[in-house]
Amino acid sequence: MENMVREQAFTAADLRRRAEGVLTPPADRRKILVDEPPRRSDFDLNPGMDPARDALSDEKRPAAVLIPIIDRRPEATILLTQRTAHLRSHAGQISFPGGRMEEGDISPAHTALRETNEETGIEADFVDVIGFLESYQTSTGFRVAPAVGIVSAGFTLEPDSGEVEDVFEVPLRFLMCSQNHELHSRPWQGSRRYYYAMPYEDRYIWGATAGMLRNLYDWLYR
Repeated sequence: MENMVREQAFTAADLRRRAEGVLTPPADRRKILVDEPPRRSDFDLNPGMDPARDALSDEKRPAAVLIPIIDRRPEATILLTQRTAHLRSHAGQISFPGGRMEEGDISPAHTALRETNEETGIEADFVDVIGFLESYQTSTGFRVAPAVGIVSAGFTLEPDSGEVEDVFEVPLRFLMCSQNHELHSRPWQGSRRYYYAMPYEDRYIWGATAGMLRNLYDWLYR
């Protein structure tokens, strides 16, 4: 029985079960996203650093991303994108599909699904948004609503070559193992800033993406 539980622990069905009653329901969270202070941020590991030092951090710039849990068998994966090298911000970095909320977006879930389709080609019909993690403040001033979505297999990838260099998947088991959550640092504004990093094969997952993955772990797998 113990072996059976271990083998089933990282399926999409098990994640859905863990999320019930834990994640914030996928209702319209625009007002919450803008008006309530984010509880998680790029500065979680640096309590002495004030996000207000960043000129953009006090602006209310709502955004949303999708944490896509791909319903693979026997175990689920998480889909990530690598941004193209020529972009003005976060060039070449690994991220979740997502972006700034636009005027026509009716909710953060709408934003996450729209951006996912635009960036990767995955259609909304393949995605079941099961809830949200706590809002996340980035050092560049965005307040991000991380939507957790179960993605059915069978979708077709059509990445936007202008924004996305590559789309790839990482086993959920790897990303939800705390031993793979490394603590890295680099100089930042005269100090040393610490952050989570989750290197996988030749991919360097770090920053806000790793921070939100750590938050998913804290909520569902700790």
